Amino acid sequence: MKITGIELRRIAMPLRAPFRTSFGVETARDVLLVRVVTPDGEGWGECVAMSEPRYCSEYVEGAADVLRRFLVPALPAVADAHAVKRALKPFKGHKMAKAALETAVLDAQLRATGQSFGAYLGAERERVPCGVSVGIMDSVPQLLDSVGAFIDEGYVRIKLKIEPGWDVEPVRAVRERFGDDLLLQVDANAAYTLADTRQLAKLDDFDLLLVEQPLADDDLVQHAALAKRLRTPVCLDESIESAEDAAAAITLGAASVINVKPGRVGGYLEAKAIHDVCVAHGVPVWCGGMLETGIGRAANVALAALPGFTLPGDTSGSSRYFATDVTAPFELADGHLDVPTGPGLGVEPLDEVLDRVTTAKEWIQL
Repeated sequence: MKITGIELRRIAMPLRAPFRTSFGVETARDVLLVRVVTPDGEGWGECVAMSEPRYCSEYVEGAADVLRRFLVPALPAVADAHAVKRALKPFKGHKMAKAALETAVLDAQLRATGQSFGAYLGAERERVPCGVSVGIMDSVPQLLDSVGAFIDEGYVRIKLKIEPGWDVEPVRAVRERFGDDLLLQVDANAAYTLADTRQLAKLDDFDLLLVEQPLADDDLVQHAALAKRLRTPVCLDESIESAEDAAAAITLGAASVINVKPGRVGGYLEAKAIHDVCVAHGVPVWCGGMLETGIGRAANVALAALPGFTLPGDTSGSSRYFATDVTAPFELADGHLDVPTGPGLGVEPLDEVLDRVTTAKEWIQL
């Protein structure tokens, strides 16, 4: 497939409410979209990097720069998604930028052949169960109100963000208010150290699905040590950037569950490879979210329909974060989202909305 040009487009997406984690507070998303144009059509990809390098080393302006200066110029004259992955491999890091470019090429490729993302990846379900991530709140009553509202909307799993000083008490309050049948898990975003083992072990009393990324992202050994001291399953997120990382974590006993975020691992081809490794070892996976617009959400929902994704992911409906999405909104029905079946991502950006939220765009002729 010949690529004739690529557009880098920045959009500003206000969040419906501030979203607080252990590494900061987000009130809006500065999103970088990649549009690949070919003689047969176009494809879209979404870069999930944040405005500042807090979740990881990548950030939006840096992603745009590395795409402009290195990744786009490295593309072969004729390429499919696998060729893009090979061409970008020599460049260290920048997995979120690579994922956006690879996804846009794959979208264009599949639209040209009439195949959906789900069919290409190996999806086996027509809809996927959805969980929701609940940020750190100012008070426990505020948290309970928020969780209650999400349960009323139909979400089948609740994930609570935690940090030192906001862990056992909010979890206890949610469990006591909503009962033992609620699927509940927590996410620390690497906010703890091994010295906090006793505090983390207190979470064992609440029958959680998992505790996600409790320790530093670059320390599988200490996660393995922690996992031996907890009854709650340890799930890794930031620590897993490749299928090789997943295999190492499983071998060491550092994780018994893995959260797959395609942007973090470099794209959907690598996400599928991680899924396959985990399935081979009997390790469940679930699809994490990065506050994506409908463009990124469509691909995530397709990925979450693969057979190894046995736990509800963070593939929330559009209204969880945005008053207006840049595609037709993804709407929760009976706690599930439908997997798009149209060619490629199966969704189209709404031109009027996209133009309204665009802050900058750049055309790169190939």
